[in-house]
Amino acid sequence: MTLAAWGRAAAAAVLSTLSVAAAASPDLQTGDMVFQQSRSAQSLAIQQATHSPYSHMGMIVMRRGQPYVLEAAARVSYTPLAQWIAQGERGHYVAKRLRDASRLTPKALEQLAKAGAEYLGKPYDLVFAWSDEQIYCSELVWKIYQRALGVEIGALAPLKSFDLTSPAVRAKMQERYGKNVPWEEPIISPAAMYKSDQLATVGTF
Repeated sequence: MTLAAWGRAAAAAVLSTLSVAAAASPDLQTGDMVFQQSRSAQSLAIQQATHSPYSHMGMIVMRRGQPYVLEAAARVSYTPLAQWIAQGERGHYVAKRLRDASRLTPKALEQLAKAGAEYLGKPYDLVFAWSDEQIYCSELVWKIYQRALGVEIGALAPLKSFDLTSPAVRAKMQERYGKNVPWEEPIISPAAMYKSDQLATVGTF
């Protein structure tokens, strides 16, 4: 087998494994929230600032019967669940759902999907500003729920309330803000949503 053929075979094996993992996931539905530790350059800073292993999240949207993750990465887009799992550390993720299942009617799920689609293509917000011009991962899901169902999952907190003492966090702060740090900017972190008592865990993988 040539090196190129071996590479293709290895890639196919990885995708097959991930597809099995995705298929073995619980019965996910539109509106479910998924959390992971990303491999992005800012992941460590987010983990240390929020004291949580989960630095990235998205919302499940069922499309043609298959689960996709609506996420804010480079831009807001739909990512097949298996591909999204592969982006995280060790393929680990947690799925959560609104605890009050009575709110998740078929009409509500349709409203969540519709609200999410309005953000498609928006660029990722590197400075975590509370506007709609650019958007970050947890802000995206928080706003979808707030605007579609009037549900606020997790408490917003000013930037100054996070743990900003570690070298990784300080480096990112300097890179993003320089001397103009928006200390009072409201932020919703993946950790705040993950810990919300409004959510129940669907599965941990």
